[in-house]
Amino acid sequence: MERTIFADEHHQFRASVRSFLNRHAVPHTAEWEATGQVDRGFWKAAAAQGLVGFAAAEEFGGAGLRDFRFNAVLNEEVVRTGTVGDGFSLTNDIVLPYFLDIAAPAQQRRWIPGIVNGDIAIAVAMSEPGTGSDLRAIKTTAVRDGNGWRLNGAKTFVTRGIQADLIIVAARIPEGDGGGFGLFVVPSDRDGFERGRKLEKIGRRAQDTAELFFRDVHVPETDVLGEPGKGLHYLMSNLAQERLSMAVVAVASAEYAVETAIAYAKERNAFGRPIGSFQANRFRLAELSTKVGFARVYVDRCIEAQNSGELTAAEAAGAKFSTTELEFEALDVCLQLHGGYGYMEEYEVARRWRDARVQRIYGGTNEIMREIVGRSLGL
Repeated sequence: MERTIFADEHHQFRASVRSFLNRHAVPHTAEWEATGQVDRGFWKAAAAQGLVGFAAAEEFGGAGLRDFRFNAVLNEEVVRTGTVGDGFSLTNDIVLPYFLDIAAPAQQRRWIPGIVNGDIAIAVAMSEPGTGSDLRAIKTTAVRDGNGWRLNGAKTFVTRGIQADLIIVAARIPEGDGGGFGLFVVPSDRDGFERGRKLEKIGRRAQDTAELFFRDVHVPETDVLGEPGKGLHYLMSNLAQERLSMAVVAVASAEYAVETAIAYAKERNAFGRPIGSFQANRFRLAELSTKVGFARVYVDRCIEAQNSGELTAAEAAGAKFSTTELEFEALDVCLQLHGGYGYMEEYEVARRWRDARVQRIYGGTNEIMREIVGRSLGL
């Protein structure tokens, strides 16, 4: 079914993104997987191409494109080309909006130009040992201290935590200092900040993920995002776009899986005929193709709703859990059809299969997503 949400400028952007990724990312996939992180030189090249922070205002070096269709195109092409790493979705969809929507003008002038030109890698530190999807259980604290705040605590599962130059840290504020939660920006060279180990993951091996520690880190008032005490509100307000971003990736990944499985089912023979001619395989692929088509229409509608400011938390949560479940199902079927070869690292489906598993966990587990949707029903 033809997609109708894109205009000519989005199609042109897609062609430009695909060409750039095929030249600058695809040839380095194995290298980045082996080293456990994407080269910073690639990030600088991507920024020069206008693929980083394009939603920022032109005065900061961006293009002023606050149109999530551009984000979707970039995410889809990352999937299509098999590019590794989550840098684009993390920066453009998840972290940058905090600087665009919450940061004071002076903070924007200080930080956004470096983010857009690729000099500053950004991350957000929310998850902690023992907290996971429950943001209200955050134990990291920020206590008033003279002309600023004193930050103490530990974070884990921080995407791009090894390379990040600037980290937004979510912390609990004691009742004596106003209560609630706050968002505090910590440069990586700040005294008391320490990176822990780079975490070894099942998948997404090219994306550096880290533990971070904050021991009496001084955060001046000029590095506090928004109003202290409203941090949880800020986090929750951006989660719909974050989860939509994951759904966009999931549907593109599921489409890749179905297309790859169909192509392989036509060329691979068993008992003298293509494996796709067996009813069990043919029916399975027919079912998957139809389910992915339905998911594509729903996610495209969510993209339109996000652009018009109408996407609800429950709709985004539903998109996230349903598409990421479908993504893994599709990749699992694709791997199964490949037989023993699907389990070999030399076949790309093996990497995509293990990379997809985390989608059902991060950004809020799919169990939490179902809880959000269930509560929206008044249950």
